[in-house]
Amino acid sequence: MGERGRGGRLRGAGQAFASNWRNSDLRRAQLSFLGAWTAEWAFTVALGIVAYRDGGAAAVGFVGLLRMLPSALLAPLLSPIADRGRRERVLILVSTVRGAATAAVGVVVAFAGPIALVYLLAVVSTIAATLYRPAHSALLPSLCRTGSELASANMVRGLLDSAATVLGPLLAAVLLQFAGVDAVFGVAAAASFAAAALLMRLRYEAPPRPAATTAPNIAKEAVEGLRAVGRNRGLVLMLTLVAAQGLTRGALTVLSVVVAIELLATGEPGVGALMTAVGVGAVAGSLGASLLVGTARLGSWFAVGIALWGLPIALVGVFPDQAAALVLLSFVGVGNALVDVAGFTLIARLAPETVLARVFGVVESLIAVFGGLGGVVAAALIDGFGIEFALIAIGLLCPVLAAASWWRLRRLDRSVATLDSDVALLRRVSMLTPLPLPSIEQLARGLQPVAVASGATVFAQGELGDRYYVIESGEVDVVRDGRVVAELGPGEGFGEIALLRPTGRLASVVARGDLRLRALASDCFLPVVLGYTPSALEAAATVDGIMSHYEPEDPAKHPPTS
Repeated sequence: MGERGRGGRLRGAGQAFASNWRNSDLRRAQLSFLGAWTAEWAFTVALGIVAYRDGGAAAVGFVGLLRMLPSALLAPLLSPIADRGRRERVLILVSTVRGAATAAVGVVVAFAGPIALVYLLAVVSTIAATLYRPAHSALLPSLCRTGSELASANMVRGLLDSAATVLGPLLAAVLLQFAGVDAVFGVAAAASFAAAALLMRLRYEAPPRPAATTAPNIAKEAVEGLRAVGRNRGLVLMLTLVAAQGLTRGALTVLSVVVAIELLATGEPGVGALMTAVGVGAVAGSLGASLLVGTARLGSWFAVGIALWGLPIALVGVFPDQAAALVLLSFVGVGNALVDVAGFTLIARLAPETVLARVFGVVESLIAVFGGLGGVVAAALIDGFGIEFALIAIGLLCPVLAAASWWRLRRLDRSVATLDSDVALLRRVSMLTPLPLPSIEQLARGLQPVAVASGATVFAQGELGDRYYVIESGEVDVVRDGRVVAELGPGEGFGEIALLRPTGRLASVVARGDLRLRALASDCFLPVVLGYTPSALEAAATVDGIMSHYEPEDPAKHPPTS
């Protein structure tokens, strides 16, 4: 039993990687993310060194705050653009802007230009980087068809994120050994441009969205994203934990520099080594997280990931040794991998698709704000109490909050399992099968339970129709002009004709026994089914087939629905 279970998990992990590679659009989107985040990590290492040369630990913390605050304010305001149009176009734009800003930083550093200009360009680059992940996170569900496939995509993206945490700092460390810090900025710029180029050939059927509007309307839409978070207690909980992770992440950018140079005496290359250790752990954690795809315990693993973001940092303060620090910080990478898979999947499942980029914009804003604060807090604690105290105090934050949130996160797991069950029921209906995950989840959230007693009529011939039905359990007879013309069972739907065509019910539907139905109101059913081209074509073909069976000259044929 155990061997078969492990074998099944390994096959599932392999299938997750294979599905991402076979889907050309998903492959391009994932490789673009790898380029973007390799650029982010290399840029962060290089900028930290430039700031430390300029003003020590306090300057590193100040630059972190200076980068994060503008991006934190602008991410929620600009992320509605990704909800109004094609999301990959937003990704191309921000990657191009970021590449140009990063290249300019390299030029200023190479020619010993004013440090204030370096910081200003860093702010521009960071704003673009902050906008990248919300648009990318909102794009992935449109390229997936099931919750398990979305978890697979987030798992692969987490692995690539982990690989970037190795590649970025490792490239920085190597370049710092043989070249200058300006070369690191050049490599980061090239990676950003590559991320943009990969998305130019992306082809997929996007859900219909209105075109982007003027800034005042976008500001109102940004507020809608905040309200969507505020109305969902599960999202509030998760974003609170994300904020704690962001503060710890921001503190780590300062702690890694000071630990390497002052506590461990490994010099500037040691900064890259410490961050590479985080990346190595993240790669290992991502490979382990591939075994979690399809499980119903993502909330629990999210809690574990949050805890691992802090506990190893605290232990570095207890065991200030280079080898111990490298091993311990690798577990921060494991935590990062778990948060990527579980956290981003759960947020995408909890938030409505129409505001998904805005919700992820709020996530990035929190990470930016608390990341900036984390750098300032770390610098203050180091100056006031020493590096060991700062490591322990900051490191304990995430584990304590994760433990306090454990049971609420387990309840989120149960709510997502219910959503998965409803999606699986809708997937059995041929007309709804082509829908991407966000669209079919939108339908699943609108399902209403209907119980019908044996022999009762669900609706009568000639009535006006306002709902579509899917059979959860039981069977029905479809009766036209007093004659049974079809029998339907679990997983089959009926009632679409009166919604899709200007006509009353063409037949009556009567319960053959106790019946459990799930109903969709027309204002929920029609926009989704007709708004997505493949499902609209399938719906038209289904209705045409049914209508042909109702022609007077061929009354003996039995239609599949009514």
